[in-house]
Amino acid sequence: MGTHVIEAGFPANSESEFAAVSDIAAHTDTTVCGLARVVEEDVEAALDAGVGLVHVFASTSDVQLEDSMHATREEVIERSVAAVERVREAGVEVMFSPMDATRTAEAFLFEMIEAVSEAGVDWINVPDTCGVATPTRFGALIEEVCAHTDARVDVHTHDDFGLAAANALAGFEAGASQAQVSVNGIGERAGNAAYEELVMAAESLYGVDTGIDTTRIGELSALVERASDMPVPANKPVVGANAFSHESGIHAAGVIENADTFEPGVMTPEMVGAERELVLGKHTGTHSVRERLHEAGFRPTDDEVRECTRRVKEFGAGKERVTTAVLRRFAREVDVDRAEPERESEIGA
Repeated sequence: MGTHVIEAGFPANSESEFAAVSDIAAHTDTTVCGLARVVEEDVEAALDAGVGLVHVFASTSDVQLEDSMHATREEVIERSVAAVERVREAGVEVMFSPMDATRTAEAFLFEMIEAVSEAGVDWINVPDTCGVATPTRFGALIEEVCAHTDARVDVHTHDDFGLAAANALAGFEAGASQAQVSVNGIGERAGNAAYEELVMAAESLYGVDTGIDTTRIGELSALVERASDMPVPANKPVVGANAFSHESGIHAAGVIENADTFEPGVMTPEMVGAERELVLGKHTGTHSVRERLHEAGFRPTDDEVRECTRRVKEFGAGKERVTTAVLRRFAREVDVDRAEPERESEIGA
């Protein structure tokens, strides 16, 4: 699809993960990234896996330094610089993350960034590890980070408050060159910024050519949904079942006339490999019912459309799903004419 970097995993985590990362690196021309703590064994495992980018990370917030890494600020800087230098020595591109950056004292954060920058780091990733940033604050932080390094800046945002996509976009606006995302937004706790949301926002709202084949986003989302066993909510932006569905009479009537009336316009279903759907329910109006009856091969009068609409609304009010088969049943009960005889399979539906 044209994805720029695949962060394939943590090679030092286990033999199976090392094998998986190695296999992925060997079977794609896309840049493959391996994770590593600022620990010699981790860095060597990532290099041995044959990745094109090693992403080393170390905690920088006081709470994580004390209760997770059990190290001092000075020790973490020393280990981080050593890790960056080792990857550089191996001739591999290197990214460094000051983990929990948005809860780190800014003076120490910039001290760390300057230290790894002097060691030759290629990328600085700024992680909102616990999802506590807001777009304005995160944008200001990225501007400051850009001012303290010549490395390219990457952002990693979490969705604990539903702000991951907004924070990633704020990062772009403030000078970041890249964002770490996951398909369907899967990730720790409430997840990460969603691949599909960031790509389509960049393409449709910012006019950026990402180089990604957006028409396969729906296909990719469905693949990840099956593999991860994490269902995509119907109201999920871009890829949810309801993303391009219309039930309200006002909305459906407008979309039938011109899709831009009640859709973004700059993002169509076709752009992401989806289809527009007129959903029938208690909010449905006559325009949708007429359209769906025509699609089913019926030729109703205005009175028949109104009667079918009344039945659809009553049926939908009972929280029942108004399927095409149900609509056909209503049409037969109202004695709506068909353009051609109904097949037996349809009558039995």
